[in-house]
Amino acid sequence: MAMLTKIPNMLTIGRIAAIPLLVLSLIFLDMPLANWIAFSFYTLACVTDFFDGYLARALSQQSAFGRFLDPIADKLLVASVLLVLVGVDQVNGVTVLPAAVILCREILVSGLREFLAEVRVSMPVTALAKWKTTIQMLALGFLLVGPAGPDFGPVTTTEIGVIGLWGAALLTLVTGADYLIVGLRQIAAVDNKAEAASEKADAGPEKAKTDADADSGKMRTTG
Repeated sequence: MAMLTKIPNMLTIGRIAAIPLLVLSLIFLDMPLANWIAFSFYTLACVTDFFDGYLARALSQQSAFGRFLDPIADKLLVASVLLVLVGVDQVNGVTVLPAAVILCREILVSGLREFLAEVRVSMPVTALAKWKTTIQMLALGFLLVGPAGPDFGPVTTTEIGVIGLWGAALLTLVTGADYLIVGLRQIAAVDNKAEAASEKADAGPEKAKTDADADSGKMRTTG
């Protein structure tokens, strides 16, 4: 299929293909090799995330397939990294909370986007959401390296990742609330429109009956 041979789409597919390699390397290889290999696959995936969109615009190869697959690839990457980090105990204790917040937000936004797409309403990405994504990507990279990474003064690589994850989760709550408010307004508008159309449809036969009765009355009066 022609859409699969377009460079941007090939990069997006490559990002998805890197996910199981990342997960398997972190689970089955020994530290510190596992951390650095997983980080390498993650970095590769993040690079393709930038270049698929850039090349799609630069080469005029934007496609419906790319618009469909790109956000799915992003969410698969984030969810897989968070889950495997929890699974190998590099994210544990109370730090699981921001990971859960980020995952729940991804599900919420996906549902809203799917609904709004059905009613042909776009949901633009805000500047704050872009900052959230950047901080989140950096935090996950630090967490993947984890104990295999160097110390940055008094702070370890893992601690930087944890701080970043909490920051991303905070921004996730803010941006998620914004998306939810916009989504609920659109849902209410759609419901109101459907309700008005239903009332108009119900009023049609009643109005026709009323008009018929009125005409009948006029005929009797005239007779």
